[in-house]
Amino acid sequence: MSIFEGTAVALVTPMKEDGAVDYKRLDELVEWQIEQGTDAIVACGTTGEASTLANHEHISVIEAVVKKAAGRVPIIAGTGVNDTNHAIELSTGAESVGADALLIVTPYYNKASDTGLFLHYEKIAQSVKLPIILYSVQSRTNMNLTAALVEKLITIPNIVGIKEASSDISQVADICRLASDDFTVYSGNDDQVLPLMALGGKGVISTIANIAPKQTHELTQAVLDGNYDLAREMQLAQLPLIHALFCEVNPIPVKTAVGLLGKIDPNFRLPLSAAQPETVERLKKEMAAYGLEV
Repeated sequence: MSIFEGTAVALVTPMKEDGAVDYKRLDELVEWQIEQGTDAIVACGTTGEASTLANHEHISVIEAVVKKAAGRVPIIAGTGVNDTNHAIELSTGAESVGADALLIVTPYYNKASDTGLFLHYEKIAQSVKLPIILYSVQSRTNMNLTAALVEKLITIPNIVGIKEASSDISQVADICRLASDDFTVYSGNDDQVLPLMALGGKGVISTIANIAPKQTHELTQAVLDGNYDLAREMQLAQLPLIHALFCEVNPIPVKTAVGLLGKIDPNFRLPLSAAQPETVERLKKEMAAYGLEV
């Protein structure tokens, strides 16, 4: 069975001016996401600035999201790093605080072989009982999970899905051929939700859902309901805003956009820095055009 169908938000991590995690705002974001119909929440993904969090903060953020959600939606913990033992430490920590599943990005910088990638995921999977969603995003990691490798990886019992963010629709189609009751494909790109789901995917792990959770849920629900005309209209309507959200490195624009909604103070940890003034103006323009109150 799928961990979720529909929209999982790759949740931003609110921070105070001094860089400390703002747990009050985090609780408020979780509550708002659930109220708006989001189907699952990813804590400590790339959009959550996981790579800037110390281990104890990483697990603490996951725990806070789990507690606030209180079983109302699945909580998926981002625990992928480029060192297998470190990934195991984070994964077992996430399991201990009640996460429902893990999202594990390919190693980065090390540029592992397919054999190394398989052994990396196998060892992590053997360390936990939780279901695991693979995460392939070559633009950030320089590593790609091909359909051939994914076919091998899904022989590992608790690997149950993939967040596919290669942007290669031919690869997406090849991976969607592997979809089954035991293996779910999710879009990792907000601008490809409809085409991926039309090929058999069950939803999206989304950045834009941080500012448009209801609309993104409705988009995925339209596809699941087979209403492709409505889904196409909704997908195309989001494109200008999606492009704005990625005009600087993620999560700078989306965290800034959440700040423009008044839901957080858009503070970052270095090496991430505040959005450029032209980015802020572009976000204001596209958010307003999409109907969001800025």
